[in-house]
Amino acid sequence: MSKLTEVFGELTFSRAVMREKLSHDTYDRLISTVHSGSALDEAIAEPVAHAMKEWAIGAGATHFTHWFQPQRGGTAEKHDAFISYSETGDIIERFSAKQLIQSEPDASSFPSGGMRSTFEARGYTAWDPTSPAFLLETGNAKTLVIPSVFLSWTGAVLDLKTPFLRSMRALNDSGIRLQRLLGNRLAKKIVVNCGPEQEYFVVSRKLYETRQDLRICGRTLFGAAPAKGQQMEDHYFGSIHPRIIKFMVEFDHELYRRGIPAKTRHNEVSPNQFEIAPLYEEANLAIDHNLQTMDVMRQVAMKHDLVVIMHEKPYARVNGSGKHVNWSIGDNTGANYLEPSASPLKNITFLLTLGALMLGIDKFGGLLRACVADAGNDHRLGASEAPPAIMSMYLGEYLTRLIDEIEKMGKPTEQLMANINMGVRNLPRISKDYSDRNRTSPIAFTGNKFEFRAVGSSHNPSESVTLLNQLCTYGFYTIEKRLTACKGKDTRENALIVLKEVFKETRRIRFEGNGYSEIWHKQAAKLGLPNAKNTPAAIKAFLEKDAIELMEKTHVLSEREVCAKVEIKLETYIKIKEIEYKTAVNMAKTEFLPAVVRQISAVASAAAATKAAGVTSKVLTEEVKKFDSLYAQIKEHAEALEAVLEKAEKQENAHKTAAFLADHGENALSKLRESVDTAEEQLAQEFWPMAKYQELLTVL
Repeated sequence: MSKLTEVFGELTFSRAVMREKLSHDTYDRLISTVHSGSALDEAIAEPVAHAMKEWAIGAGATHFTHWFQPQRGGTAEKHDAFISYSETGDIIERFSAKQLIQSEPDASSFPSGGMRSTFEARGYTAWDPTSPAFLLETGNAKTLVIPSVFLSWTGAVLDLKTPFLRSMRALNDSGIRLQRLLGNRLAKKIVVNCGPEQEYFVVSRKLYETRQDLRICGRTLFGAAPAKGQQMEDHYFGSIHPRIIKFMVEFDHELYRRGIPAKTRHNEVSPNQFEIAPLYEEANLAIDHNLQTMDVMRQVAMKHDLVVIMHEKPYARVNGSGKHVNWSIGDNTGANYLEPSASPLKNITFLLTLGALMLGIDKFGGLLRACVADAGNDHRLGASEAPPAIMSMYLGEYLTRLIDEIEKMGKPTEQLMANINMGVRNLPRISKDYSDRNRTSPIAFTGNKFEFRAVGSSHNPSESVTLLNQLCTYGFYTIEKRLTACKGKDTRENALIVLKEVFKETRRIRFEGNGYSEIWHKQAAKLGLPNAKNTPAAIKAFLEKDAIELMEKTHVLSEREVCAKVEIKLETYIKIKEIEYKTAVNMAKTEFLPAVVRQISAVASAAAATKAAGVTSKVLTEEVKKFDSLYAQIKEHAEALEAVLEKAEKQENAHKTAAFLADHGENALSKLRESVDTAEEQLAQEFWPMAKYQELLTVL
C-alpha cells in the first residue's frame, strides 16, 4: 500500500484541490457557503464547475453524475458525458454551472408513495455543496460524482438527504436560540458529528453461487444449525484470516483514496462477520462516506472472489449485523455539547442537551423505533445480539447518580451548583471507567456521544441521524420555552430548575439493566413504552398526530410527505416478503423436493437390492417411509406458503397486506423451513443442492 498521506483523498475534490484550482475569492465564498449552510452564490458556480471539470478530466474522468439517495435505499446515479457541441458544431468537453447545480433524471420509477402518477416522470437533483464531489472509479472508467438532493417537479421530497439537511437547519435554529438564552454569543452554527460503525458478513463467491436465497434475498431462508457456530466465541477479535486481511488492506486503500477515514477493522462475534469503523466526521459527510463505504466494500470483495452480505440477519442462530451510529452535537467553536468541561456554562449546556434528547425520546420513542424498521431489521431487533425494540436510554452508573441528585435537589444554591458542576467535570470520557457499557441498550451514552445501536447494517444512516436531530430540536424548543417562563434572573439556576422537571418527566426511558430480559419488557409495558414487534406495527408511529406535528414544525417533511414515506416503507416491506416467500417456494419445488426424491430412490434401491439378495431390511423400509413423510411435509408447507401469498393479494390495503404477511407469512415460512432443515440434517451430502451453514460460516 502507498503511504496513506500520499493517497488520502486523491479521488476527492478536496479543499486542497479547491485552493489550487479556484481563485482566492471564489474559494473563500464557496467555503463560507459550506460553513454557513446558506444558498450557493450563483456567481461562483461557473468557476467552480470549470475547476471541477478540469480536475476530473485531468484525472481521466469522461462523465459526471448527480449522486443521490432515493427512498428505496442505496444510492442512484445517471452518467452524462462531458461532450457537447461548440458553436461551430465541433465536439468539445463542457461542464457548465447549470449542469453542476441541477440535473433532471427520469424520476418515474422511483418510489413516491402515491404523491404522483408513474407517468409524471420529472424529478430534479440539486448539488449539495456541503459534501465534496469525488471521482467514481470502476476499472478504467472514472466519473465525476456530485452529491445531490432529489426532489419531484412539485418540490416534494423523493430522497433521504433532503430531510437530513432540513433537520440540521431546525436543530441549528433551536440550538442557537437556546445558547443565546444561556448567554453564549460565540456559537454561530450547530454542528452534528457522526461515526457509523459498519458490520458485515463475507462469504466465498463459490459457496454464495450455490444459494438461491442468498443471491436473491440477501439472506438464507433455510439452513440447519451447524455443529460449530459462534458458541466458542473464538472469532470475536480473533486473528483475521489471511484472505480477509488481503481484502481489508485493499478495501482500506480504496477508502483512503476517496478521503474516507477508515480507522478500525476486526472480527465480529459470528464466524465470517467483520466490522469497520471510521474516524468521527461532520454528519453529512459521514453519511455520504458510509454509503460510499458500502459500495466500495462490495466492489473490492468481488475482486477477491468474495461476496459481502449486509443483510441484518443473513443466518439464523448466529448474530446479525447492525450499524452503530455514534452521534454528538456541538457548535462552530469546536465545543461538544455532550462532553464535560471545566466551564460551568458548558456543563449546563451538557446537562440541557442530555435533557433535550431525553424529552425527545420520551415523547417520540415509537418514532425512533419506526425509523429503523424494515424487513431485515425485524429479524435482528430484540434478538440476543441486538438492542430490543423498546427505545430506552443508558447513561451509566456515574451519570445516573448525578441526574438523580439533580432530580431530588431543593432550591438551587451556589454551593449546590458548584457541586453539580464538579460532578459533571469529573464525569469520565469513557463511561466504562465508572460502569460497564450496556450493549443491550439501543441508545447508550459512551462518554462524549450517544451510540444508537438499533440501526440496521444495510440502512442509510441519514434516517436515524435525521430523527435524532429532530428529537433534540424538540427538546431544545421545550427547554427554551420553559426557561423563558422562569421568573428567576439567574439563568443557570433556572436551567437546573427546568432540568429537575425534565429528569423527573423522562425517568421511564432511563434503563441501566439487561434490555434482553423479560422483566424489562414487562416493566416497559407498565411504563407505557412502545414495543412494536415488526415493521407494519412500528411504522404506524409516523402517522400519529404528534409525529406529523413534529415533522411539520421542524419543516423536515409535510404531512403528505410523511404519508408517502409510510406508503413507501409498506410497499418495500411487502415486496421483500413476497420475494422471500416466492423464492422459498421455488427452492422447495425445484431443489429440496427433488433432493428428497433422490434420497428415497437411493434408499429404495438399496432395500430392493437387499431383498433380491434374500434379506428383507425393515430398517431400510422404514427409512423409505420416513423420507416419503418428509417429502409430504415439505410439499404441504410449500403449498401453504403459496396460499398465504394468494390471500395477501386480496387484502384491502397496503397496511393490512403488510400485517398479514408479517403474521401469517412468517409463520408459514417458519414451518416450511423447519421441515427443510430436518431434511438437510438427514439427506446424504451428495443429494443436498447447496452449501450448508457449516461451510458458509467457516470456509473462505
